[in-house]
Amino acid sequence: QVQLVESGGGLVQAGGSLRLSCAASGRSVSSFAMGWFRQAPGKERELVAAIKWSGGNTYYTDSVKGRFSASRNTAKNTVYLQMNCLQPEATAIYYCAARYGWGTFAIMEQSTRYNHWGQGTQVTVSS
Repeated sequence: QVQLVESGGGLVQAGGSLRLSCAASGRSVSSFAMGWFRQAPGKERELVAAIKWSGGNTYYTDSVKGRFSASRNTAKNTVYLQMNCLQPEATAIYYCAARYGWGTFAIMEQSTRYNHWGQGTQVTVSS
C-alpha cells in the first residue's frame, strides 16, 4: 500500500506562485508514476501534470505548460508541483495520485487508472 500526503496549498494572489509537495510512504514507489490532479467546484477532476518516478519523464495539460513544473526527489520519496503565474481559474483542490507504470498521456490523464490518492490540498487564487 502507498500513502500519499500533500502539502503546500494556500491562498495566493493572481500572478503568484505556490509549490505543492506530495510525500509517499508505505512501499517503494520507484516503479510508480505520479499524477497531479485538480478538481474545482462543479467540475470534473483533471490531470494537471504527471511524472514518472524513475527517469522523471513528464506530461502537462496544455493550460499549464510553461507555468507549472513537476519534479521529484527520490531520496525523500516526494514529488513536487511548482505553479507559477497562477490565475483564478487554477482555484481547486489539488490531489496527488500514484499508479503502477508509465503510459501515454491518454492513459495518465484518466483518474480511474490511479490506485492511490492523497487527501488533497486547497489552492485558492484571488484576482
